[in-house]
Amino acid sequence: MNNKKNIAGRVAELIAPAAREAGLELWDVEFVREGARQMLRVTIDSPDGIGIDDCERFHRIIDPLLDEADPVESSYYLEVSSPGVERELKTEAHFAACTGCEVEIKLYAPDKTGKKTHRGRLAGLRDGKILLDTPEGKIALDRSAAARVRTVFDFNDDNMS
Repeated sequence: MNNKKNIAGRVAELIAPAAREAGLELWDVEFVREGARQMLRVTIDSPDGIGIDDCERFHRIIDPLLDEADPVESSYYLEVSSPGVERELKTEAHFAACTGCEVEIKLYAPDKTGKKTHRGRLAGLRDGKILLDTPEGKIALDRSAAARVRTVFDFNDDNMS
């Protein structure tokens, strides 16, 4: 049983209603060790994007909820942030929200073509397969074989305004 995942899950259940009430989407909750620190990282999103004011506001909303429920036995640092333009996709909702986006998939081991990384336009997630439109054609990769899936943003795109 992974206690850190249990903590993240309990925190997510606790604060998800507050996120909805604040007009935000709870993107992810992680409880991780970084050096000597225990970090409770809460990632929020909204259709209009997330700014520092949104993060500060949500931090103030959830801080008393976490203090009262006390889901973490040890001391920790609370961080509230946005997922950013290059975001990791972990849940079915993440894949649905990012269908049509450029993504990079890193596999645990090379696939039958010998590649360990694939990049293309996310076409969806069906029956445990990540569907990807690549320059070489359409491919389907087992989700369980993916170590990491994240959106890719082209910072050199001339269409940025």
